[in-house]
Amino acid sequence: MGVTAFLTDSTLCIGCKACEVACKEWNQIPSDGFDWRAMSYDNTGQLGHSTWRHVKFVENGAVPGFGGNAPEIFAWGFSSDVCKHCENAGCLEACPTGAIVRTEFGGVYIQPDVCNGCAYCVVACPFGVVERNPHDGRAFKCTFCYDRQLEGLKPACATACPTESIKFGEIKELRLEAQVRMEELQSQGFEDVHLYDPVESSVGGIHAFFITRGDPKVYNLPPDPVMPTKYLRAGWLSAGIAAGLMVAGALLAFAAGDAVKGVATKTTGQQYDAGEE
Repeated sequence: MGVTAFLTDSTLCIGCKACEVACKEWNQIPSDGFDWRAMSYDNTGQLGHSTWRHVKFVENGAVPGFGGNAPEIFAWGFSSDVCKHCENAGCLEACPTGAIVRTEFGGVYIQPDVCNGCAYCVVACPFGVVERNPHDGRAFKCTFCYDRQLEGLKPACATACPTESIKFGEIKELRLEAQVRMEELQSQGFEDVHLYDPVESSVGGIHAFFITRGDPKVYNLPPDPVMPTKYLRAGWLSAGIAAGLMVAGALLAFAAGDAVKGVATKTTGQQYDAGEE
């Protein structure tokens, strides 16, 4: 299999969290506990070092007179979030040790035995996916089931999904499938569906795109994800200008100092000559 991707169709997600469980079981990730969150029935909350797949609960109040799938409202939806495996990955570019690499399948993989825990990747991720393990300091995220792909298997989450909300395959084929699905939903009256694949942004596209209802921002999908390196040119230019101004200021200070010194020397000489007379 060549370059691969996920297509997550939130219109098919039932919130069962089978993907979360399968991910944890295959990768031997510890549980997140069963703490009650006052704002949601979702106990995992968000992606993190021990949550590489997260089913987000989008909860809104019911509107009398409308059914749960009415396009006029959005009562309660689910979507399985994951690392986006960006084409231009901020985490990969920020890593100083080479712990983060691009695999032959297009995924972005963190090598835990090379990671030094600097957390540069954490702040460089425009989606807030990467997180350090507080116990050993290393960074973790979805591996794109690299080990399974090497054996010709689908990722654990896509294999376990009972509704095929999570699809996996060649990225070109999935993009075509996503367009077909969008047309199908729109023909059924779902006018609020969106395909999230920010190809035009600085991340250059992703390997985990989403079909959502309503505003994608509700699903923690920013409309314009930004690579931190996008600001490098402006940053270096500002630094260069500041350095030039500092050098110019120093030269002016030396020149002014020499001028003051010359005036003082001349004044002292005149006073000495007047004293002799």
